[in-house]
Amino acid sequence: MAERKVDLKKNVFSKSQYIKTIDTQFSELGVTTLQEDLASQVDVNQFFQLYNDLFYEIPANGATNSHEYLVKTSGEYINFDLIQEEIEALREEISGLREENLELQVEVTKFQTGEDIDVGSLIKQAEEQIQTNE
Repeated sequence: MAERKVDLKKNVFSKSQYIKTIDTQFSELGVTTLQEDLASQVDVNQFFQLYNDLFYEIPANGATNSHEYLVKTSGEYINFDLIQEEIEALREEISGLREENLELQVEVTKFQTGEDIDVGSLIKQAEEQIQTNE
């Protein structure tokens, strides 16, 4: 058997040469830098652009990932139910004040003309008009 001679070369680096020559960062394991993380974040404008692009692909109903879920969670965030209750209470107050105003106008008309006016039918007409306006 013939012997073969193999020459081995060994490169030795000083510490400063090693840092400049060899990449010691973990780039293959999915580790990203802070700048890369920040660059990949979606801002509010991008979110709404994506939302508009995907609007018809999002299911209407569902426990998660649906328009129903968005409405529910956003409504909870802004206390939507409390706002709706306040709006309803204000509408009822407005309705009561309108009835009171109508009754006072009827009283004034009675004093001016001396005629009796059917307040019930006027209130009913006013309520119907209010409902059609809402």
